[in-house]
Order: sequence, then structure tokens, then C-alpha cells
Amino acid sequence: MTEEGPQTTGRRRPKRLRRLLISGALAFTLAAGGGAAAYKYGLFSDIGDPVSFGKVQESAAAAEEIRPGVIMPTGPKADFVRTYRLPDGTQIGRTTLTGAKSGFTGDVWVWVPKQYDDPKYAKSAFPVLISLPGGRGYPTNYWGTGPGLGLQKAVSDGAKAGTSLPFILVMPVHNADTKHHFDASDIPGEPKMGTWMAEDIPDFTRANFRTFASRDGWAFMGSSAGGFGAFKHLLKYPDRFKAAIASGVDIVPDSPLWKGNTQAMDENNPEKLAEKLIKEGGPDVYINFQIGTKETGREKAEKFMQEYGKGPVHTTLQVIQDGEHNGKSYVRGMREGALEWISKVMLAPTPDPAVR
Repeated sequence: MTEEGPQTTGRRRPKRLRRLLISGALAFTLAAGGGAAAYKYGLFSDIGDPVSFGKVQESAAAAEEIRPGVIMPTGPKADFVRTYRLPDGTQIGRTTLTGAKSGFTGDVWVWVPKQYDDPKYAKSAFPVLISLPGGRGYPTNYWGTGPGLGLQKAVSDGAKAGTSLPFILVMPVHNADTKHHFDASDIPGEPKMGTWMAEDIPDFTRANFRTFASRDGWAFMGSSAGGFGAFKHLLKYPDRFKAAIASGVDIVPDSPLWKGNTQAMDENNPEKLAEKLIKEGGPDVYINFQIGTKETGREKAEKFMQEYGKGPVHTTLQVIQDGEHNGKSYVRGMREGALEWISKVMLAPTPDPAVR
């Protein structure tokens, strides 16, 4: 899958160069429209500056009034740099994480909704949507580096309209290099990308954000190869995650790195995992497949739904009219129904009635 949207590295211009740019162009920018023009041309950009999330957390923790089922940030705190500021004031931050359990080092992008820093929600947990890209998925994640795809705005607009929960979006890389697909799995002899996403990323999120103790506050979304990772992890770890939006998705592992290791492949095969979950009788999981009418793969999703969409495995299909195999189409599908669908099965943040 091709990455879309603007990408930012999080690196700032050297201070001296920025000063020269500002002083040398000040007269021009003022004539062109004052301060607004200066920001438009990036002369006063704060991209690459340190950014923090959760300004209200410390006071809430000090009050020792933590609600049941809410996990306050455990630390250690990650160091984030700002990579994008949305028109509503919300921000995307990037950090580099070395997973304690996988040993893999990669970048993670995070966006939190406006409600997260609202004092009314200072004691509330927020649901987490781990968002995985298609294509290479390394060294960037286009959900975080391409806000023009509209994922963050779709969540914001949905929360404002009451059709979506205000999810925290956690957007890690999901491959270990630019040459191979790792099927979001611990392929023997290769980097442990399954452990990275199913264990290190949730641990990192709990370290930095107010989250739910229950699996009802944890979900995945992804497109193409990322969609495979999303619903594979859901079926493999139903005690940790409750739902997934899987767009333009692969159904079975197909990386050449498996090299015929059938046992390991079966342990990461959604069909095998769904069959096992059905036999065990739960817990219940929820999968929303998204497929555009201008892409292939619908028959594979429908076949999976017919064979395994029973018992504790709940499946639905979001058909995107004129949708193609790309992020913009999948965000449109989320706006048209998938976000509302997943929000109905997840825990919602609750405001403090004593705070106005």
C-alpha cells in the first residue's frame, strides 16, 4: 500500500538558520499579511519542539481519587517531539521506543483528542486505538506522518457529533525494515514484531497515558498488511483487546520469511485463531472489515465471515462505495460507519460531574 500525505521528520532547522530566515524575510512576511503569513511560511514553526500530553494528570493523581478500572500513567515518561499541529489545537507527537520485551527499536506517533486535557476528564481513562499502516510500515507510519489522510479529524468530528469515542491514537511502525513484511508476528529468527505490537506498544501506552484496565478500552485498526496485524492480534489475544477495524485486509500470513515454518504460521493465522476461539467459547471479539468497491479482496473477507463469524467472533462488513485500496478511502469508511460501530463496543471516558 502506498503511503499518502505529508511526512515530517520531527527535526527542526538549526537555530542560527531559523534566525537568519526570520530576520531576512521579516519585512516580506509582514507585508504579505503579518504574523499569519509568517506562520504560513513556517518561519515560526514549532515542529520538532518537545511536546507533552496530559497536562491535568498530576493533579488528578495527587488527589488520590483514581476511579476503579482507570490506570494512571505508570511511567517512565517518553520524550515526544511535535510533528504536527491540527487546526483544533491537538498535536501529533513522535518518540523512539525500544521495546523491553521485543528488543526492537522503532518510532511511535501519538495523538490525543481535545477531551484528554479537559479538566472534566482528568480522572477518566480513554480508549486506545492502535493504528497500523499498510505498505512498508517502516520507518514511518502514515497514520501519524500523514494527518492529511484525515484519521485524527475523523475521530475529532465523530466525538463532537457523538458518533465516535474520543480515542487515543497510537501509531507505531509495524515492520522492521523496508525490504520485508513480517506479518505482525514473531517469525523465528526475525525481529519480534508481534511482541512489539501486542506487548511493547500497550506497555508504552500505559506508561504515558490514562488507560482502561479492561480489554474493553483497547482496540486495533489497520489497512492492508496493517489490517492483517489488527485483526490477527485481536484473535490471538482476545483477553487483551476487544475489537478491530481491518481494511483492505489480508486473511492469512504470507511472508516469505516463514520459510515453511507451518507451526509458527498457524499460531499467527487468523483462520486457525478464530477456530480456536470458537471452540473455547470466547471471550467475544468484534471485527469490522472495510472493503472498497474499487479494490479486490471482498470475497476473502466474506468467506472468513461466513466460516468464522459465529459464536464469540462477531464480524461485519463496511462497503465503501468507489473506495480504493488506500488510507483516504478507509478513513471515509470509518466516517460512514466503522467508527460508530467500534465505539458501541468500547468503553467511553466519563466526565467528572463536579467539574464544570
